[in-house]
Amino acid sequence: MDISVYRPGELSAADRVAWSALQSKAHLNGSPELANPFLSPEFALAVGRCRRGVRIAVVRENGEPAAFFPFQRGASGVGRAIGLGVSDCQGVVHRPGFGWDARELLRACGLAVWEFDHLAEGQTPFEAAATGSFPSPVMDVDQGYEAYLSQLRAQSPKFTKSTLAKERKLGRDHGEVRYVHDERDPKALRTLMAWKSAQYRRTGRSDRFAHDWITRLVWQLFHSRSESFAGILSVLYADGKPIAAHFGLRSERVLACWFPAYDPAFSKYSPGLVLHLRMAEAAAADGIAYLDLGRGQKEYKESLKTREILVSEGLVTRRHPVALGHRARRAPVRALRNAVLARPELFEPADKLLKRMGQIRSGSRVTTKPKKM
Repeated sequence: MDISVYRPGELSAADRVAWSALQSKAHLNGSPELANPFLSPEFALAVGRCRRGVRIAVVRENGEPAAFFPFQRGASGVGRAIGLGVSDCQGVVHRPGFGWDARELLRACGLAVWEFDHLAEGQTPFEAAATGSFPSPVMDVDQGYEAYLSQLRAQSPKFTKSTLAKERKLGRDHGEVRYVHDERDPKALRTLMAWKSAQYRRTGRSDRFAHDWITRLVWQLFHSRSESFAGILSVLYADGKPIAAHFGLRSERVLACWFPAYDPAFSKYSPGLVLHLRMAEAAAADGIAYLDLGRGQKEYKESLKTREILVSEGLVTRRHPVALGHRARRAPVRALRNAVLARPELFEPADKLLKRMGQIRSGSRVTTKPKKM
């Protein structure tokens, strides 16, 4: 393989165009998962402006780009998927039929190990190193919103009827309900971040927006717009006031759901669910094929999904002392976490404990029954 490794700023305009072209044709070539916006050059370049060690390997055949592999390189050759911790899709973007040797690719990139937690399907050379695969629910809207809603009514009639009724009640109780699919007001993004941070603290989770690089990354992506990529802020208003919002990433065919949150004062109307239905309607009108809700066990995802795709986690390693040490540190942690998530008898007490700790920290009343979005 002819492999060159670049810093983000060194990647040529021609290479960026070739990368985007591979994504735009991915669904025609039998690899629709490669169209995910987390695999786009825009996402890689944005992470590169916020994090050190970002590199992009370009594999060429007869002088033409055949594959792109973005990654982050740390000390002693420890590599991670780009944006690990916030990226919901990872891997190599490649031409149809392209194959690679995982260890040869790592060697060319100067990596002893490469860690991933949302590996896209079809990454055969990396899948051998996967330690587990997990469902990522999807909302299919390629046949139009009405077709999606019909499917939702068939599989979850009570849920669909209840959610649409709550939207009507919201309008009766609080005035006009308005939805903006692509809100450009920065104040709305700040509101979303504040809601999300409060939600993280309330539920005992780590506040992602307490990490400066994540906040900067979201702002970078909010201002990133091209024909094939954009950061999309969607907001649901009631009587002119924002009550639910979502920030995600859009490619030509995929809307990747990322940061949803809502005003808890309106929780009885399930504004997050109403927002997602409005997002589906607008995405269908924009020619989006599906909304990827992301890996994770959430009741609202189960209610909204039409199917699931799979993502994997694991470690690709070469024969190297650093790789052995990294695997020894990371594998037990991941195994324990996944065991807890997979078993309700373990997950539910752990989840309640996290929420209790979070609500004690935030000074709010402890509730053990989770609210719908």
